[in-house]
Amino acid sequence: MKQALRNFGLALALTGLFAILAVSARAGDDVPRGPVEEAYAITVKTLAGKGKAPPPPWRPPHRDKLLSESLAALFARDDLYQDESGEMGQIGADPFLNGQDGEVKKLSLDTIPVAAGKATVIASFRSFGKPVAVQFRMIRENGGWRIDDIVNSFEGKDYSVREALSQPYDCGSFMGKPCKR
Repeated sequence: MKQALRNFGLALALTGLFAILAVSARAGDDVPRGPVEEAYAITVKTLAGKGKAPPPPWRPPHRDKLLSESLAALFARDDLYQDESGEMGQIGADPFLNGQDGEVKKLSLDTIPVAAGKATVIASFRSFGKPVAVQFRMIRENGGWRIDDIVNSFEGKDYSVREALSQPYDCGSFMGKPCKR
């Protein structure tokens, strides 16, 4: 009887441990700011460039975890265009930095609920001493929050990364017109 109780207690403890591990593995996407927070942690490591720096958040292996399926597909299409053409894609700057170069100092994230399953997260930080704000339009997808658009501002005008990535390309296998490389 004592052995049965010990085994039951051990099984119960292991079940609880596995439940905690499963929740913590997804803890980053249970709130709208989670994927944005993770994306900036990756960005900071990428900027540091020490050792083996990770690729930016919009590239594998991060892309499918942090971005909505449709935004990830647009970034993948842009990467394919760059590979096939040897040209720059639709995005000429790091959308997380709102510039071609930068740094992330004093990052703060504010969440604004929009509707059921939608929110806006505003990332505010300092880059080379200047204030920067980037808007992230978030959606709930596949049981977690994902970045569905990134909106940068330049000279008082907003620029949607989704809109830029949705533009047609001059060539590419996905356009039915091979690139001459």
